[in-house]
Amino acid sequence: MEKTGLLLAFGAYFIWGVFPIYWKWLKEVEALELLAHRIIWSFVFLALFLLVARKRREFLLNLRNQKVIRTYFVAAVLIGLNWLVYVWAVNSGFIVETSLGYFINPLISVSLGVLFLRERLRPLQWLPVGLAALGVAYLTFVYGRLPWIALTLAFSFGLYGLVKKVAPLSSVYGLTLETGILFLPAVLYLGTQEIIGQAVFLHTSLATNLLLVGAGIVTTIPLLMFAAAAHRIPLTMIGLMQYLAPTLQFLLGVLVYKEPFSAAQAIGFGIVWTALVLFWVENRANARALRAEPVPELGEG
Repeated sequence: MEKTGLLLAFGAYFIWGVFPIYWKWLKEVEALELLAHRIIWSFVFLALFLLVARKRREFLLNLRNQKVIRTYFVAAVLIGLNWLVYVWAVNSGFIVETSLGYFINPLISVSLGVLFLRERLRPLQWLPVGLAALGVAYLTFVYGRLPWIALTLAFSFGLYGLVKKVAPLSSVYGLTLETGILFLPAVLYLGTQEIIGQAVFLHTSLATNLLLVGAGIVTTIPLLMFAAAAHRIPLTMIGLMQYLAPTLQFLLGVLVYKEPFSAAQAIGFGIVWTALVLFWVENRANARALRAEPVPELGEG
């Protein structure tokens, strides 16, 4: 069971890591139109999945709760923003900066937990959080601008994770509802593009049409794989494997798409990577210490 979980998690993060290749194949399509297709076909694919799995009735019962709808409306806006910025950045030559966003995302999530959920950081955990902030500040100086793509991706996904932490539905139900909330605006946008003669879908090659439909499949399959993996393997394993995706994105940006990566940028990234290593080491050490603590005998305490 653990082996299956590892394979599912690896598959999910690998797909997310090579995502830039898929979106590069659609670089002639504007980011908003790509986003609309990603939303529409994701919703269609997820709805079919619930139908085949005979979970439609259970899903629809959750829609009667207004609090659920409000919670997932916020989540839908955040994931929509994340998807839009990511697709635009990849096709505009900023794959390296998108990878930075997902490298710092775990530390952003930790900070949001402290701010909004009153979670406490252990003293040694403050060091990597501070280092990551230093790395971002250094990259701001190097770029001559705030690395807004990386920060938008990190904060939008971090806030999305925060909302999902307090949201009541499973990941599959949640994403179905989120894409369902965005479905009508996406359809209206594509309809407008069709009316003014700027739509790409069904007005270009068969390959492009199939890739646009496939945007929903490549979005939902890794999420379903991740959800299945999360039930089979410990969270610590998932936490370690999550760096596979931004690492692959970074390598694609530098080695395949030849994006510029200067020595000064390497220093900034190095600071962030050091922060992540320290964060992981501290977590591992703390987990080992907890496992080493003696179990109290019955009747103690």
